[in-house]
Amino acid sequence: MTNIGLIAGIGPMMGAMQALGITGIAHAQDWTPLPANVGAGKSVVVLGAGIAGLTAAYELEQAGFFVTLLEARNRVGGRAWTLRDGDKVEMDGEETQTAHFSDGIYMNAGPARIPSFHQGLLGYARKFGVPMEVEVNASRSAYVMAADGSKVRMRSAINDTRGYIAELLAKAINQGALDQQLTAAEKAKMLPFLKAYGDLQADGTFTGTERSGFGTAPGAGVTFASPGSPVPLDQLLANQQLPLSLFEDNLYMQATMFEPVGGMDRIHAGFDRNLRRPALRGAAVTRIRHTAKGVETVYKDTASGVTATIVADYMVCTIPFPVLAKIDTDFSPALKQAIAAVEYDYSNKVGFEAPRFWERDQIYGGISFVGAPTALVWYPSAGIHSARGMILGCYNSGQMAQAFQQRTVADQIATARGMIDKLHPGHGADLVNPVAINWHKVPYSLGPWPAWNGVGPGPGQEGKIDTPGFRLLQKPDGRVYFATAALSQTPGWQEGGIQSARLQVTAIAARAAAQALVAPRTRRFAAA
Repeated sequence: MTNIGLIAGIGPMMGAMQALGITGIAHAQDWTPLPANVGAGKSVVVLGAGIAGLTAAYELEQAGFFVTLLEARNRVGGRAWTLRDGDKVEMDGEETQTAHFSDGIYMNAGPARIPSFHQGLLGYARKFGVPMEVEVNASRSAYVMAADGSKVRMRSAINDTRGYIAELLAKAINQGALDQQLTAAEKAKMLPFLKAYGDLQADGTFTGTERSGFGTAPGAGVTFASPGSPVPLDQLLANQQLPLSLFEDNLYMQATMFEPVGGMDRIHAGFDRNLRRPALRGAAVTRIRHTAKGVETVYKDTASGVTATIVADYMVCTIPFPVLAKIDTDFSPALKQAIAAVEYDYSNKVGFEAPRFWERDQIYGGISFVGAPTALVWYPSAGIHSARGMILGCYNSGQMAQAFQQRTVADQIATARGMIDKLHPGHGADLVNPVAINWHKVPYSLGPWPAWNGVGPGPGQEGKIDTPGFRLLQKPDGRVYFATAALSQTPGWQEGGIQSARLQVTAIAARAAAQALVAPRTRRFAAA
């Protein structure tokens, strides 16, 4: 009766998966934790201690499974990599960089923000007592900078453009151009709305707005505020970065955004602290084999070169596909082909330590968009009004990043410095202690996220991903299950890794519970 009850507890999740016709396309949904003892007597080896691997290991342990978590790096977190003073940056084909940062300065080389609707990741932060703070993802004092170096404050780009659009639409209504689309009642309501929306004058014209900043600042006594002159429409439209003034309207970028105090990897360290058996680090997997009743994993200690073998009932593999493709496995030919065919995108970051000159420009966090080849300048949210901070002079992805990473590291740093100096003249000299990260060159990652539909001109991290390879990799190969943000609809976000891991550990728990009905419980775990 106990085992039947365990299966019943997993039923709602499995029903959702079965309704899809396959075992698990990752998708946003509520999740029911696994029954407490469903894994008693069963063992699982989890490969990779990024967010998916940590989630899988933690939830499987909570359900009674005996879990071994192997991680090739000497740290947990995977892409959630926070650099602090003294940390080494090793990239394939490049000389080792060493971070030289002042006390309290750090650089999130990977993810650096968490949307408020990513409740899986935020929930684990709460569970593990990881302090969080608001990440200022957008600042109206930041800039959009055209290719010729002309720049417009974000508040002006947004509000002046809105004013011109409101004026044009009001004129069209008043001239009868929209009589076929609007009823008289709708027109009567639309015109007052447009006046408020664009801050139009009584005659429906746009002459400027204090939303874009003051022409005359308010002061003591009868020193009244007044709006400045709007940026001319042709100048706004000539700015190639103008569409990025809509950046914060993207659901994934909307306030409120969060970040862990002290660096993104604090959440992953929280996972590791709360595992009964923390991750075994420096354990690089070299071989995977199915056995009659489980899975055998051979790994090498990266420090000593000594190999060891783990045998477990099940495996959760979270290794990035470009890395997995190079490991000796006995996966089915179709699965091997699918793994080898996954193309990963490109992404780079270049960070500098600097005195907070941007705060004297009224920029507290947020992003200025500067275009190719570096894409943006990202200002820190943490440590506002402190002496120094970490500013990013580059965060690009897609084809722009593919070209950028072909430059030497020195040239990448010089280019990023030059873009900051172009945006903030004279401050390029303030930028010290640079670090460059090219994710396509990072060992055990070899890319930031998959480009399921090909490397494009933009990041392309979210969307309706549904290719034959994507569907095949959702399914287990024998007792091997694949969990990674790459197999979610948000491969560039940590929440996708959590969703994928939860889906697959639920499938393992259901399988273990079903097998327990027909076979005696035995613990199968060995290490040699």
